Amino acid sequence: MLPSTDLSHWLKTTSIFRELNSAQLRSLADIAQLQTFPKGDYIFHQGSAATGFFVVKIGRVKVFKLSTQGKEQILHFFGPGDHFAEVPALDGQDFPASAATLEPSEVIFLPRVAFIQLLHQYPDIANAMLISLSQHARHLGQLVEDLSFKEVPERLATYLLNLSDRVASTAPNHTSTPCIVELDLSKSQLAAALGTIPATLSRAFDRLSREGMIVIRGTRIELRDRDRLQDLSQSLRQKDAVGHLD
Repeated sequence: MLPSTDLSHWLKTTSIFRELNSAQLRSLADIAQLQTFPKGDYIFHQGSAATGFFVVKIGRVKVFKLSTQGKEQILHFFGPGDHFAEVPALDGQDFPASAATLEPSEVIFLPRVAFIQLLHQYPDIANAMLISLSQHARHLGQLVEDLSFKEVPERLATYLLNLSDRVASTAPNHTSTPCIVELDLSKSQLAAALGTIPATLSRAFDRLSREGMIVIRGTRIELRDRDRLQDLSQSLRQKDAVGHLD
């Protein structure tokens, strides 16, 4: 267990709590619980009671839903500093999805009852939660749009462009967006994230490769023609928008 002072300093580095003052951060650290999970372990299951929410300290977590046939749809990936499961923690309903680790992970658990008491005590924390919830709602809205209006090659192009942007944003002293990225997911995980199956994903990779947009070298992907990838990523969205104007 981290000392409360060290934990409050770490919470200050997260996007959701960075604007809080020292007293507010110490209050959060006092109720926080450090939990450790091995790779592939469930943090919670869909339908289980939501007793709080989580902030990733170390590692990587996927939040996903399973169909009755066992098909997985990944809703989001969360890394260090990211937070998840706020909605059920606030409304008291069951977890609407499951969460599992993609690698050995440590998460900070904030229990629901104690956290809600802090919301009454510190309105600034409530404001931070509202911003967080709006960001997650925007992401889910984008996910629904992509699954509804984009085919798998378009979704793959979007993913590769976003991955490139993420690498650029975290690289020290980066000067340009990288043209070569390392896939951060297995093929089955990426297929689940894009709402498809591995065989269909492989065909999408083959198409982008044949058309000269990417070059595949194992798990390393060279974005050979970023402009065409961008056009492909946006093509169905533009087509749909035009259709609504008719």
